[in-house]
Amino acid sequence: MTLAGKTLRLGVAGLGTVGGGLLKLIERQDELRLPGKLEVVAVSARNKNRNRGVDISKFKWYDDPVELALSKDIDVVVELVGGSDGPAKRTVEAALRSGKAVVSANKALIAEHGIEIAALAEKHEAHLLFEAAVAGAIPIVRAVKNSLSGVIVSRVSGILNGTCNYILSEMLRTGAAYETVLAEAQRLGYAESDPFLDVSGGDAAHKVLILASIAFGAQPDFSQVQVEGIDRIEAMDIALANKFDYRIKLVAEAFRSNGGVKCRVAPVLVQKEHPLAQINGPLNAVLVEGEPVGRLTFTGPGAGSGPTAAAVMGDLARLFEGPATPPLGKPARELAPLISLENGAADQGAYFIGAKLADKPGVFAALTEQLGDAGVSIDKLIQESAGDTGVAPIAIMTHPCPRASIESALKNIAELKITADTPRLLRIETRA
Repeated sequence: MTLAGKTLRLGVAGLGTVGGGLLKLIERQDELRLPGKLEVVAVSARNKNRNRGVDISKFKWYDDPVELALSKDIDVVVELVGGSDGPAKRTVEAALRSGKAVVSANKALIAEHGIEIAALAEKHEAHLLFEAAVAGAIPIVRAVKNSLSGVIVSRVSGILNGTCNYILSEMLRTGAAYETVLAEAQRLGYAESDPFLDVSGGDAAHKVLILASIAFGAQPDFSQVQVEGIDRIEAMDIALANKFDYRIKLVAEAFRSNGGVKCRVAPVLVQKEHPLAQINGPLNAVLVEGEPVGRLTFTGPGAGSGPTAAAVMGDLARLFEGPATPPLGKPARELAPLISLENGAADQGAYFIGAKLADKPGVFAALTEQLGDAGVSIDKLIQESAGDTGVAPIAIMTHPCPRASIESALKNIAELKITADTPRLLRIETRA
């Protein structure tokens, strides 16, 4: 049974940037290709009087989004409140228990409570859709869950945070320091006034965890995701990596490994020919690799009112097509545990080391001696002049080795006090 040609009555909880964009898009639904009609009947937000650029006086107002979710006048709850707990979680749970469909853009909620919420949706045979939670306008959730359900996925990776990608792209383009570019990103609206969730890697981690769950049938367990951000990356690192013909990108990835599925987010060096190296500014990109299709690349705007509202509309269109399916692809009870990377200590691969050496005799020899003693072999090296600064920028690319070996060497180097900063250790993606 489908609802094609019918009208769905919506309650929208959360009227921020995305909520306002959605209301504007619904006003133009006659220009879209929806199988039925959408009617907003009620809204809820923290501030009733805020100017959102759209008239909300014609909708019933609820101070409490949970009351909105329980209203008998509503068929679908669109949750745009945000946050992994609190009002957002209570609203979604109330709607699902009432058998109502839920469309959400809330990545934190799905990543941190996905199992219990998916199970609740399955129990009440209710739709739970969240395309807008990952990569904005890129329809990656639906593609992996439905279109690629016949693909044996081996890896999902990508650039899933436009703020970080803008910062790293601008640091390469201008040579400016991280703090300078972050301030410009905030001025342009690419970064929040408190950018911690973005620059720490947490936002990208939420998103890749959702993709891991769908692509591999893994339980979304945020505690098992290894997360590093970009806030320690220096302009010097980006410039020297560029001399090696590599770009530094914040890469989120989930992949099959011995023992199960693993997830991580970290700044990584990718070859300049790599698809992710070509993604600049606030854009997102996702690579899906598997048999028998090889590698598929999806790119597009990953945030903003327009792209995210369009993703919400895509989920609303899905509601007209038929009964609900398991939100995470497989039934919640069949999802397998996610495997911890144990902070990456056992990772085997090639690595980049960026540091500033004290401009003193014997310092370089001491650095290479410590690396050699730890079994770390140098593949390529660039050392620039100290000039009148008293410190010499250095970049090292290693041959493949255990990450633990490099970390041991860097610990000894720190005790020798031969660097003027804390060295940055980044993994190198050796595949083109």
